Amino acid sequence: MTKQIEILVIEDDKRISDIHRRFIEKLDGFQVIGTANTAEEAKDWILSYKPDLILLDVYLPDGLGTDLLAIIQSQSPETDIIFITAAAESEIVKKAFRSGVADYILKPLTFEKFKESLLGYKSKREILAAEGSVEENLIKSLWNKTLTSPVFSDITPPKGIDPITKEKVVDYIKKLENGITAESLGGAVGISRSTARRYLEYLVSEKLVYAELIYGSVGRPERRYFIKSS
Repeated sequence: MTKQIEILVIEDDKRISDIHRRFIEKLDGFQVIGTANTAEEAKDWILSYKPDLILLDVYLPDGLGTDLLAIIQSQSPETDIIFITAAAESEIVKKAFRSGVADYILKPLTFEKFKESLLGYKSKREILAAEGSVEENLIKSLWNKTLTSPVFSDITPPKGIDPITKEKVVDYIKKLENGITAESLGGAVGISRSTARRYLEYLVSEKLVYAELIYGSVGRPERRYFIKSS
């Protein structure tokens, strides 16, 4: 019997951790060996179990998931990483890319995106497990060189983005001097936090707003969105 790929889920929201677990249970060849909701818990799991794969969030209550990359590389170098996060800041994406992260999935997460990522990872893992020489076509499949078109079109908003709601969000943020979080925006304009984050990240991609991580005295860093001055 082929050994199952052991997965550690590092995610601050326990509800999302449970979703990850249920998704994994639908796929053959994977098993969850544990979940961590903080960076400190994650360190203990990494050092003790050295999982095959880590599903890593960026925003943790006691730090950033990117801070764990060096620990994973030094203490468990055979562990692979897939980011599942709402973080889209260029410095975080660059750090993930340069650290050899296997995939980067932006929230909100769907089962299809999750399935595609994990099955693709599994296929690449099987290629790397082969003995002897690796055929050229398989080597090429490890590094996908196909450039995809941009996610967002300048003409037509993507599915799930309503132009009227978009303008409502933009008009609201324009009135604010200190920015706003997705949760606060959702309450202000009458949409869910996840929907608010989707609109805000779309506006970031359109360069209408920008995002910053604001660190308070206690708790997790807060992602706030600000209108760009014209």
